[in-house]
Amino acid sequence: MGRGKIVIRRIDNSTSRQVTFSKRKKGLITKTKELAILCDAEVGLVIFSSTGKLYEFAISSMKSVVERYNSLKEEHQQFLNPSLEDKFWQRKTAILRQQVQDLQGNHRQLRGEQLYGLRVEELQNLENKLEMSLKGVRMKKERILTDEIQELSRRGNLIHQENLELCRKVYGN
Repeated sequence: MGRGKIVIRRIDNSTSRQVTFSKRKKGLITKTKELAILCDAEVGLVIFSSTGKLYEFAISSMKSVVERYNSLKEEHQQFLNPSLEDKFWQRKTAILRQQVQDLQGNHRQLRGEQLYGLRVEELQNLENKLEMSLKGVRMKKERILTDEIQELSRRGNLIHQENLELCRKVYGN
């Protein structure tokens, strides 16, 4: 037989209230931890007791949870106001344009174009990147050529075996 339902209202007895708070707080933290682990959710729990004491729980860190909450809340607020939403998308567009320009500049530099204004360290870094890329390309080419040589050698052996079979049939050995 299960427990009966209790009326949800403030507990008058301070000792009983404190015991209930302690037990329920522990259960709430357990459920929060389970939710975070089972559902791979980023969860933050903040509890202030009636005495003003702070209890908090977060799988990662409370700071990261609060920062994420504030940034998403800010974005959500922007979508409630059309002019703020426009500014948000304009900012995002400007960031993406800058990223595209940076990537295009890097691409041109890797092709040996627009190298003016680069310091010796930047040119050395670019040279190192190119050498690493060239090394990767050569390794890939060697791997492909080695695989092709092995395949051709295998086929050559098969053809040689077939040739020996045909010679045996023709000359009757």
